[in-house]
Amino acid sequence: MPNRLAQEKSPYLLQHADNPVAWYPWGHDAFEKAQAEQKPIFLSIGYSTCHWCHVMAHESFEDPAVAAILNEHFISVKVDREERPDVDRVYMTYVQAMTGHGGWPLSAWLSPDLKPFYGGTYYPPQDLHGRPSFSSLLRSITQAWQKDRASLIAEGERVIEVLRSHGAEQRQTTEGADDQDMTEAAGTAFESCFQYFYEAFDPTKGGFGSAPKFPRAANLNFIFRVAAIQGTDTESGREAIKMATFTLQRMAEGGIHDQVGGGFHRYSVDDSWLVPHFEKMLYDQAQIAVNYLEGYQASGREVYLWIARDTLDYVQRELTSPEGAFYSAEDADSLIEPGQPDHAEGAFYVWTSAQIAKVLHQPLEGPASGTLAELVSYHFGITAEGNVPSGLDPHGEFGGKNILAQRHSLADTAKKFGLDLEAANEQLLAALRELKRERDHRPRPHLDDKVIAGWNGLMISAFARASQVLSATGDDTHAPVAASYLAAGLRAAAFIRRELYDEASQSLYRSYRQGRATVGGFAEDYAYLIQGLLDLYEASFQIGWLQWAERLQEKMDTLFWDEAGGGYFNSAQGDSTIVLRLKDDYDGAEPAANSVAALNLLRLAVCAPDPEARTQQALRTLSTLRPQWTRAAQALPQALCALECALTPRRQVVIAGDPTKADFRALWHETQRRLGPRRSVFAADGAEGQTWLAQRATWIGEMKPIEGRATAYVCEQFICREPVTEPTALRAQLE
Repeated sequence: MPNRLAQEKSPYLLQHADNPVAWYPWGHDAFEKAQAEQKPIFLSIGYSTCHWCHVMAHESFEDPAVAAILNEHFISVKVDREERPDVDRVYMTYVQAMTGHGGWPLSAWLSPDLKPFYGGTYYPPQDLHGRPSFSSLLRSITQAWQKDRASLIAEGERVIEVLRSHGAEQRQTTEGADDQDMTEAAGTAFESCFQYFYEAFDPTKGGFGSAPKFPRAANLNFIFRVAAIQGTDTESGREAIKMATFTLQRMAEGGIHDQVGGGFHRYSVDDSWLVPHFEKMLYDQAQIAVNYLEGYQASGREVYLWIARDTLDYVQRELTSPEGAFYSAEDADSLIEPGQPDHAEGAFYVWTSAQIAKVLHQPLEGPASGTLAELVSYHFGITAEGNVPSGLDPHGEFGGKNILAQRHSLADTAKKFGLDLEAANEQLLAALRELKRERDHRPRPHLDDKVIAGWNGLMISAFARASQVLSATGDDTHAPVAASYLAAGLRAAAFIRRELYDEASQSLYRSYRQGRATVGGFAEDYAYLIQGLLDLYEASFQIGWLQWAERLQEKMDTLFWDEAGGGYFNSAQGDSTIVLRLKDDYDGAEPAANSVAALNLLRLAVCAPDPEARTQQALRTLSTLRPQWTRAAQALPQALCALECALTPRRQVVIAGDPTKADFRALWHETQRRLGPRRSVFAADGAEGQTWLAQRATWIGEMKPIEGRATAYVCEQFICREPVTEPTALRAQLE
């Protein structure tokens, strides 16, 4: 019989609706029952595409004996961390503080008033290497609750007070640091962060540090900013570009990149990017695509542009709803065979050499000898035994299986088979298309079709940025793709406004699946979406997106701003089920809301009624993170990018003319062609857009085309250079 989760919309909660565990969703019904029966709460947090969440569910939550213990002695609560990141952050912070690590599934035990007294992550079904089984742990906690409940409750009180005191100390540290020279401190942090990545860089395999390797986009964002600040032709600029682009190259060659279908998997369990954890997250696709776009802008190498397109095309094909919104993720696991119950991680993606030979039996075209299978096997390192080393396959899942990862360069492959580069490339692409057609007949991984506001904001940014960069290449073959990407960003933004935004209250909601969820948006949702709208304005010059961004920023200030300490809390005030309001101070797989918000504030300051107030708000936001970026600068590379923007003269480019005309677009393309200092781009369109901008920045109202030609005005600190009408003249001013 289904439990209470059957009434939910979250794919993750629905995955547990048939468990024998008497699950409750997060809410007052569960908490009131815990209070009434004076039972501890067992809180389990995960998400629908989480491999180890599936493992623990199968081993423990589907076991009637384990369920019997939970149902008798605990009130069990399930949370989708993607629906409720505020709940997840509170208890993840606790588990990380207690154990030194975190992850999902997250397991925490709480008093009836929601204060944690014990926690961890995955627990096995049997005692293993000194680690207790899940059922053993449940019995121990049950005994402790019955015999020494007061101590457990006191521990919960102590933990919450420690975490609350840490927040207060952070605010005091920030307040005491305000008198110091922010510019000097920021410069030191910038140097420290770059030095950290320089020393951690793997010059052979790319990336930073050892296994596992994550494609942490904020790291590359920072390194590209270093190159832009120092100059791409300086020694330090060249070194920065080398580190970033070599990492992107190795990622693109590796198994972490889906060579057949596009997009990137979550992370690599090894240091060579070969064996991925196979889930695909929307936020990774968005941020990695931007990394590759900047790789192209920094180096001029077309390959990075094609990888960006490969990633975005995957999102359009597999993660886009019919209405234009972007879905959350695809699972790592899938059925091994159609109609059979067995699942395995990566089953959709791996190949035996026999499968490759069967699909690609065609002989090579032209003078070369051999088959497509032989060409692909050589290029991607496919063997009869499988190409996954035993040390990377502890459960024996990949025996005889191969993960496609480039093992020979295109030049080596061409030489091996007597082909020229163009012919070798064409035949490899043809082979990959054949493999995709074959793979499309396999059972696909589970799709989490939940639409998350903030993650859609990141994806809107990626499509808008791609439209800008592709348009600026001057290659006519990219023009229709650029237009389709801009259309994708516009459709998604329109969906979010229609389905996840309340015009009356000007409030954003967190997620959508079969209708809008009731949970309001969090700080990250506002920050990521505002960023996406700012990028969308600079790609389309439709003033409505900029206007909406400003309104969302005002609402974000109302809901999340910390007037006492500066910066933004993750959650809004007033939710009695959140025992502690926190601020993120780490740019991880997703950047901290404060890091993104600070740069948004600076971009909005140009057209704000009070530019100085917005600028000071950005500085206060960065100041609240100062204890972290001075102590461990590498933890906040995205915040350092915002800090650089805050402490250097900001540049604006205003193009006067009709954004749909060729002369306007020729000037606009110059602002997107190469990596350079931060700049905001506005259109003085002589219409509604310019009128609205001039009400906030009067100087924009005076900017007009010269002699009927689109004209660019480059301004710093509200002092403008001589207006220019020729792209080459604008290029010189931007360098």
